[in-house]
Amino acid sequence: MTAFPRKLAVLLALALSAGAAGARAQSAVADGQKLAFDRGKGNCLTCHAIKGGDLPGTIGPELKDLKTKYPDRNELTAIIYDETKRNPQTMMPPFGRNRILTEQEISAIVDFLQTL
Repeated sequence: MTAFPRKLAVLLALALSAGAAGARAQSAVADGQKLAFDRGKGNCLTCHAIKGGDLPGTIGPELKDLKTKYPDRNELTAIIYDETKRNPQTMMPPFGRNRILTEQEISAIVDFLQTL
C-alpha cells in the first residue's frame, strides 16, 4: 500500500469514527429529552417550562440557555443529582441521591439540557 492510500484509509477511519461519535451524542440528547419529559422518571416538566414540553409547571425556572448558565456540566449534573447540597431549601428532588435516576440517565438529561 502506498502512502497516499494509507493516508486516505486513515482519514476515512477518522471520519467514520467522528460520525459514530456524533450519532452517539445525538442519541444521548434524545434519550435525555425522553427522560426529562417522562412524567414517571425525570419529570422535569412538573416544575419547569422546557421548549417542546407539554403542560409545564411554574415552580422552577424555565430551562433555557443552560450551557451558558452552567458551562461546567459537572455543576448541572450536581444540581440534578442532589440540589439540596447547594440549596437546602430547594423543592427539587435529589434525583441521584434518592436513586430516581441513574448516573447515566442524569448524564443524558444534562446532554439534553445543554442543547436548550
